[in-house]
Amino acid sequence: MMTNGIAETQQQNGGSQEDSKTNLIVNYLPQQMTQEEIRSLFSSIGEVESCKLIRDKVTGQSLGYGFVNYQRAEDASKAINTLNGLRLQNKQIKVSFARPSSEAIKGANLYVSGLPKNMLQSDLESLFSPYGRIITSRILCDNITARQYASASGEVSPGLSKGVGFIRFDQRTEAEKAIKELNGTIPKGSTEPITVKFANNPSNTKTVPPLAAYLGPQAARRFAGPMHHPTGRFSAIPNYRYSPLAGDLLANSMIPTNAIANGSGWCIFVYNLAPETEENVLWQLFGPFGAVQSVKVIKDLQTNKCKGFGFVTMTNYDEAVVAIQSLNGYTLGNRVLQVSFKTNKSKNA
Repeated sequence: MMTNGIAETQQQNGGSQEDSKTNLIVNYLPQQMTQEEIRSLFSSIGEVESCKLIRDKVTGQSLGYGFVNYQRAEDASKAINTLNGLRLQNKQIKVSFARPSSEAIKGANLYVSGLPKNMLQSDLESLFSPYGRIITSRILCDNITARQYASASGEVSPGLSKGVGFIRFDQRTEAEKAIKELNGTIPKGSTEPITVKFANNPSNTKTVPPLAAYLGPQAARRFAGPMHHPTGRFSAIPNYRYSPLAGDLLANSMIPTNAIANGSGWCIFVYNLAPETEENVLWQLFGPFGAVQSVKVIKDLQTNKCKGFGFVTMTNYDEAVVAIQSLNGYTLGNRVLQVSFKTNKSKNA
């Protein structure tokens, strides 16, 4: 399963010990790179038996990683020595042996929120590396803006950080240790604590409609429409950040009493979209946060332009909450988005 750009079972393509000597996993591939281009690149080292770029099952978009299986083990080793760390477009690819599946390596993917906006991927890895071997890491950035940050070492992060990242450890025990040591701590250069937890924790994948029963009339009124935002997070100030602790508290009252959920997912209302917005923009915005079932941009029948709003249906409640927390108040182009669970009031909007 793919969670926010990092493979939940990314090391499981390969069974025997012999297979693992020829089978490689390639991480941090550029979004636009095709399977044919990957095969061509790795074929320059030796004969490739198979090549597979992993794509989102719904959108067909690249998930940024793939597998290359060589006929000879020596070619696989040479590919690691030659291509690991190669910079392609704005990415630096990581090439390593794919490991056979085992229970010990499952569930080692962490979700990190509340990160400083200027934190780079290398900074994130430095923070978590004392607790174990990191397989992959990622900081979610706004790839729509042209803004960039560069470190003293010259590392460039495309776009403005969303303050959210992911770390995959080699072993689940390492991930557990990182949660114990880092959750609630304040990183160097920051003034706010970070939240560290398992990404897509299986125990949290069930829907949670009973929460609505605990909301009083006052809490329900706060979600009466898209213009009611008691948290004050719709600031146009570029560097404005809300506390991740406040965000976690908000999750406990995120569902209004008239929230729309069907048997297959949770519907999210996205308001203040630009007239030129297409559905692929919503896929790009919400895809990193979890399984997106469908997106719909509402268009004017006469002009075929977006009427300013759309809907996104996500499978999992927890992922939908994280998406809302991260994108509510997010600046897309020159517009500040208003993102909330779809309610009966917005049902026929």
